[in-house]
Amino acid sequence: MNPIETILEKYPVAIVDGALATELEQRGCDLNDALWSAKVLMEQPELIHQVHLDYFNAGADFAITASYQATVEGFARRGLNRDAALDLMKKSVQIAQAARDEFWSDEKNRTDNRTRPMIAASVGPYGAFLADGSEYRGDYGLNEQELIDFHRPRVEALIASGADLLACETIPCLIEAQALVKLLGEFPNTFAWFCFSAKDDEHICNGEKISDCAKWLDQFPQAVAIGINCTSPLYIPSLIREIKRNTDKPVIVYPNSGEVYDPIANTWHGETSCDAFGKQSKEWFENGAVIIGGCCRTTPDHIREIRSWARGKHGGI
Repeated sequence: MNPIETILEKYPVAIVDGALATELEQRGCDLNDALWSAKVLMEQPELIHQVHLDYFNAGADFAITASYQATVEGFARRGLNRDAALDLMKKSVQIAQAARDEFWSDEKNRTDNRTRPMIAASVGPYGAFLADGSEYRGDYGLNEQELIDFHRPRVEALIASGADLLACETIPCLIEAQALVKLLGEFPNTFAWFCFSAKDDEHICNGEKISDCAKWLDQFPQAVAIGINCTSPLYIPSLIREIKRNTDKPVIVYPNSGEVYDPIANTWHGETSCDAFGKQSKEWFENGAVIIGGCCRTTPDHIREIRSWARGKHGGI
């Protein structure tokens, strides 16, 4: 049984954690850096541990690791050799596992028939390594084999570290999803969810239809959920419906808080509230999403709002 089925057998909704990088910024980390949260892996791993722990306490069933921007090439720019880079990628999983084990060792956290949380190892897109905002465009122009070769070292390291599944996320173009699925075939016992970044209520960032992406991924058993992350909450209901029309796989969504990111100025604009996000998340469930969390600018309080309706005192939904 894949890890997502394990949760969904017990609950109508599986809960993903919220933002890691922007939450680390709230705790004093300077992430104005090409390595982004991977920089904290090198410098302050104890803060990553604490963020994971806070999300578990808020109700998350899945922690996404700090490996989104961790690549051999990115660490090489900081003078790390290949082995050191791969060790840091493995460390991202080990940190999340340690936080999960600390959480689970407390007997009070094993009440209410709660399932032991799981670790989803983040595989960010090639554009994240470029650190130029191209994960929101998908215009980096590599072919499928080049993308496979780029992703292979990190995928190997994350699987070797014992992650429960991979989180292939913020994918801006179908060719990158195709490359990752082909790469997964080299690891037949590994499962992954696939989340695209979207620019409107029908199209992923590169302009392809989310319906076509869902239809293509539907044929691969190792792809255990299909959805959207790092996207405005306003587009999510329509995107969910488009996905559901083209696959029977579980739909996963973890959008941004509602604030808008300027990749040139590296700043966020607009306002949001945890309460509003919680109400929106229930609408996503009503539209067909069964795995729900948050991405940029969301916090443990946002995840707590999801848990409040999905796992409330009276049984939730």
